[in-house]
Amino acid sequence: MSIKKPAAGCPVCGAHGLHIFQSAYDDRYGYPGTFPLQRCSVCRHVHLQVSFSPESMRDLYSSYYPRSVFNVEDHRPHKEISGFKAWFDGVKSSTFRWVPGNVRVLDIGCGFGESLGYHLARGCDVYGVEADENIRRVADRYGYKVHVGLFDPDAYEEDYFDYVTMDQVIEHVSDPVQTVKGIERVLKPGGLAILSTPNAQGWGARLFKSRWIHWHAPYHQQFFSMESMRITAEKAGFEFVESRTITNSAWLHYQWMHLLTIPVPGKPSMFWSAGGRVGIARRTLIKGFKIVNRLKINHIITRFFDLIGVGDNRVYFLRKI
Repeated sequence: MSIKKPAAGCPVCGAHGLHIFQSAYDDRYGYPGTFPLQRCSVCRHVHLQVSFSPESMRDLYSSYYPRSVFNVEDHRPHKEISGFKAWFDGVKSSTFRWVPGNVRVLDIGCGFGESLGYHLARGCDVYGVEADENIRRVADRYGYKVHVGLFDPDAYEEDYFDYVTMDQVIEHVSDPVQTVKGIERVLKPGGLAILSTPNAQGWGARLFKSRWIHWHAPYHQQFFSMESMRITAEKAGFEFVESRTITNSAWLHYQWMHLLTIPVPGKPSMFWSAGGRVGIARRTLIKGFKIVNRLKINHIITRFFDLIGVGDNRVYFLRKI
């Protein structure tokens, strides 16, 4: 598998004041290797010191992500949800929830297309981009317009979309500024880019440190601060509109499960991958945390940290000037 050595300097502001503060490995699916995490002393951007070729990226997601076992007949588009339940569950952490009906929208990193079905049901002209080859099965079955591969702005007309969304995707790219420049190219003037991404300045990263669930190496390569996202937006020709801390309440339950089942390097996690066994003590703890989740304690904790601005997820809104 071909891996390119990344260029020196911060991938956002270009500063050379970088320091390695910890290393990370694939503690979900068992991809081999350990990868340094670097933090920029100027804009506080964090990035993984690795960059994959397009071919390697496709193989990484198609071979290691567990989508190959997905049954196409189980595909269910997302549904509308509102009110207290929507707020309590943190569903507006997902970028597609911010897109109105009857617009033209591009969802970069559309996964298995649940958002595409959601937009279609609301009268949108919707397009998707997905690096995972497994999306072909879903697109062929349901007639979704999906480009399989990495996002290429040249595949679309300039000034074409009203909205472009990236839901937990911008952290996966090797060149975030160039990616956002591509988004600016395909958006109409006044159009909105909505990006959601894990918050490495939040409480979770501070508390769990190297076992924070969202380091997710080597898939996650970029971790934005407010400053690094502002710089990215400015370099790409966007107005930085706002940022909101909104986290899906299920994430905290996943964090507890992750801590209890974290594997050694090179091995897949029994929580994130099929198979594997744990001892009696850990099984008891897992049952206890499941009860905590059913009692909605994770929801209360998540809403509190979002309220004070240090939640695990940020949603950014950028407007094309």
